[in-house]
Amino acid sequence: MVHQVLYRALVSTKWLAESLRAGKLGPDLRVLDASWYSPGTREAHKEYLERHVPGASFFDIEECKDKSSPYEMMLPSEVGFADYVGRLGISNDTHVVVYDGDHLGSFYAPRVWWMFRVFGHRTVSVLNGGFRNWLKEGHPVTSEPSRPEPAVFKAVLDRSLLKTYEQVLENLQSKRFQLVDSRSQGRYLGTEPEPDAVGLEPGHIRGSVNMPFMDFLTEDGFEKSPEMLRAMFEAKKVDLAKPLIATCRKGVTACHIALAAYLCGKPDVAIYDGSWFEWFHLAPPETRVSQWKGGKA
Repeated sequence: MVHQVLYRALVSTKWLAESLRAGKLGPDLRVLDASWYSPGTREAHKEYLERHVPGASFFDIEECKDKSSPYEMMLPSEVGFADYVGRLGISNDTHVVVYDGDHLGSFYAPRVWWMFRVFGHRTVSVLNGGFRNWLKEGHPVTSEPSRPEPAVFKAVLDRSLLKTYEQVLENLQSKRFQLVDSRSQGRYLGTEPEPDAVGLEPGHIRGSVNMPFMDFLTEDGFEKSPEMLRAMFEAKKVDLAKPLIATCRKGVTACHIALAAYLCGKPDVAIYDGSWFEWFHLAPPETRVSQWKGGKA
C-alpha cells in the first residue's frame, strides 16, 4: 500500500460546532445536507427546510446524477458535477463537510464524500454521527436556507476510483480485484426482496463477499474505530493491501466500504457505480447468485 498523507475523512460534531461559532463557514468551509429517503417515508428537502445545520446547503442527489441513465444513481458528468457544486459555493479550495439525517447516523453522506473524491476533490469529510447526533448533543439548527456565493469548481474524473460493468465482468476472470457487497445479508443471499424495486430480484455478483454497511457504524451512529474496522475486513478475509471494488444496489452504501477502508489507510477502493441494479439487468445469469424463490415483497 502506498503511504500518503490522507485528508481527514471524518470531522466531529464538536469540531463543526466550534467552526461555526468561530465564523469559519464561507468559501473555505461549506456544509452539505445530503439526506435522501425512500419515496413514501421521509421527505429530505422538506426536513432540510424545517431544520438543518446553520449555513448548510441541501445537496440533492436526485439532481446531481446522470438523469439520462436507466440505472438508479449513476454519476453525473464532470461538467454537471462542477456546475452543481459551484452553485453551492464550493470551489477546489473549499473544505466540504457532508452529513445526512438518517437514523443510522450516516447513509447517503459517504456517497457524496466519494463523489467529491472521484471528481478530484481531496478536502472533503463526513460529519461523524450525522445530524442525528448533532441534534442529540444540542447543537444549533436553523430553518433559514443558505444562499452561498457561487464559486468555480473544476472537476477531473479519477477513473481509478470508479468501475464499470465491463470492468467488473472482466474481473470475474482475472480476479485482480476483491469484490465486496455492502447490502444486508438477506438481500445479498436473495432471501429478502430488494426494497422499492420493480423487476429487480435480490442476490449478488458471483465471487463477491458480503459486509453490510450498517456494521461499520456503532449503535449510536458513529463510525467504528479503525482497529474495529480492520478486524471486520480481516474476519471476511478481505486484504486491504490488495485492490478492492465495492458494490451494493445502486452505488450508495458501497461508499461506506470505501470510507471504512480509507479510515484504515486504504484510499483507493473503487465503486462499481451501476452495482446490482445494473448487473441484474445486464450480466449473464450464471454470474448472478441468489436463493430467491420469487416470493412477494
